Formats: sequence, structure tokens, C-alpha cells
Amino acid sequence: MQVEVSIQDVFLGSELTSESPISDEIWQGWFSRWLEHLQPDLTATDAYELCLRLTDDAEIQTLNAQYRQKDQPTDVLAFAALEVEAPFVDHEVEIPLYLGDIVISVETARSQAQQEGHSLQQELAWLSAHGLLHLLGWDHPDDNSLMAMLSMQETLLRSVGLGTQY
Repeated sequence: MQVEVSIQDVFLGSELTSESPISDEIWQGWFSRWLEHLQPDLTATDAYELCLRLTDDAEIQTLNAQYRQKDQPTDVLAFAALEVEAPFVDHEVEIPLYLGDIVISVETARSQAQQEGHSLQQELAWLSAHGLLHLLGWDHPDDNSLMAMLSMQETLLRSVGLGTQY
């Protein structure tokens, strides 16, 4: 399976990434492993593309207000390129298939990591797995679907050797 992750890191080199930043290779590896595990049934292609943007609270608040009418920072937003209920895929589409964008606030992730007592890397992995599931059509409108989604996030983190103490 081929996975192309375009990483936009607005914090590269800033004090907010005082912990070792996650390398592009690690991000690529995580998303590749997760998509292999999930085996999305979207098309006959075996190549996917997505964008991951690591940003700050101010930018994610602007996006949250614009797209969700919630004028406050949040930890992760996902903007799926495919229809959620019944993805339409043109079978003549050029590969790789673009899944969408995941935006994560590093500021909020850092705060949540401190509250939970784990690393920023662990929190970023958790949030990126959550975002990926949204890109593939997962949602959590009720407690049962939320529990299923959280369980799958734990499975995805374990698949790349990360703990799941949430």
C-alpha cells in the first residue's frame, strides 16, 4: 500500500516542539500501517494521499468557527474529501486517492498530553488516528459509536507500538 502524507508543520523549530518532533518518515509509517489495518473499501486503488497540518490554537479556532460554528480552539479537525455516507469514487481517478485534511492544534495537544500524563508524540498519534477515522467516514454522534471509534483508535496506536492509556 502506498500512502503519501503531506505534512505542514507551522511549529517546526519553535519552542512548542521542544520534545523531539515526529519525523516525516514516522508519520508516513503510522498512516501507512493504519490504512493497511483499516483496509478502506473505497476504490480498487492501493494508494492514498492526505494532508496533515500541525498548527496553533488561533488557526484551529478560526477553522472551527468557520466550518463548525464553534468559536473556540479544538484539538483536531478532519476535512474529508469523499462523501461520508456513500463515498463516490470515479474508478478512472488517478492514483493516489486523496482522502482529505487533518488539522491538529499542537498547543491543545500539548496541554492534553500534560493532563493525561503522556508524551506529546502519544497525543499527536491519538489525534491523528482520530482524524484519519473521520476521513474514512467514522463518526461519533452517540455513545456507542464514540466507544467503537475510541476502541479503533486504541487498536491503531497499538499497531504502531504506542500505548493506549486513555
